[in-house]
Amino acid sequence: MSELKANWNYPNSILAGAGRIAELPEACRQLGLAAPLLVTDPGLAALPMVAEAVTACRDGGLACALFADIQGNPTGENVDAGLAAYREAACDGVIAFGGGSALDAGKAVALMAGQVRPLWDFEDVGDNWTRVVEAGIAPVVAVPTTAGTGSEVGRASVITDAARRVKKIIFHPRMLPSVVILDPELTVGLPPHITAATGMDALSHNLEALCAPGYHPMAEGIAVEGIRLVKEYLPRAVADGGDLEARMQMLVASSMGATAFQKGLGGMHALAHPLGALYNAHHGLLNAILMPYVLAANREAIGEPIARLCRYLGLEKTGFEGFLAWVLKLREELEVPHTLASIGIDDRDAGQVGRMAAEDPSAGGNPIAFAARDYEAIFCNAVSGTL
Repeated sequence: MSELKANWNYPNSILAGAGRIAELPEACRQLGLAAPLLVTDPGLAALPMVAEAVTACRDGGLACALFADIQGNPTGENVDAGLAAYREAACDGVIAFGGGSALDAGKAVALMAGQVRPLWDFEDVGDNWTRVVEAGIAPVVAVPTTAGTGSEVGRASVITDAARRVKKIIFHPRMLPSVVILDPELTVGLPPHITAATGMDALSHNLEALCAPGYHPMAEGIAVEGIRLVKEYLPRAVADGGDLEARMQMLVASSMGATAFQKGLGGMHALAHPLGALYNAHHGLLNAILMPYVLAANREAIGEPIARLCRYLGLEKTGFEGFLAWVLKLREELEVPHTLASIGIDDRDAGQVGRMAAEDPSAGGNPIAFAARDYEAIFCNAVSGTL
């Protein structure tokens, strides 16, 4: 693993490699932090890795506090509670430690540390981000323990407005974490089904970025290599959770996906966001299930990038049919359910889902400008398994 250890400065400062979590206290000190709040989820908070991280920070002279009261799909109330903990402990920065929920919640707490407006005033609509008091944003050290969302290299948080049952994207350029630690040893204990779901989330980010319309060759280059890493290493990581090389490469693929989707996302996320808000389902699993149905709906508009991707991946059968066959085979190998019905989602709210998907910001990056009725049809296909 020594060859898979490096320091990068794109898109932010990244410490990559096994054992790099030992550098967490120093990373905090370099940012001038003396009292960070470590934000994580309840499941991780019960594991030794979090206790060890807090102890290491305290042994390193930092007054590290812990906050773990967040849901799998973090809510505005979770952010408010985290902000209260931040202020009560007189913190001066955030360690966002965990999967996408912890990273997004931690980044949102850091954003809100010095704001006077409510969280929802910073939703990624128009120029809302200019309302932020930039000097009030606290520094963030991001430590992902799953390889999926890539939130560690993102400038936004996805937070659920529980009262309205809708996910909202909170954005500001300075929400980008100052330091990222990509340590594969932290992902070793991730169960196979979560490894699969989060890995498919990374695939969806890279894939939707590649297919999004617009001119951004840098994002496309990152996306195709991110997809190759998923193809090569996700099955290995699921089959053997202790495969550190596979775990490292999937962390990188995850970060690459969130870097690439500056070009745009699309219908998978436009549907996954409302479904997560309405049913509190796992975001990565939703993207994994939705993937072939959204691909099929976009077929006429994505032939050229998919053909290029097939050649890069070295698929035996090229073109759209070959790529779709690979996606379906990968999902089967990873034991991803084929339908939304398999995870308890039926089509009784199809109309509402279609409307919410069409209004989701991710819909703007879809290759075809689907209307609400189109998203409703894709959703129903994903419920029934109709391809």
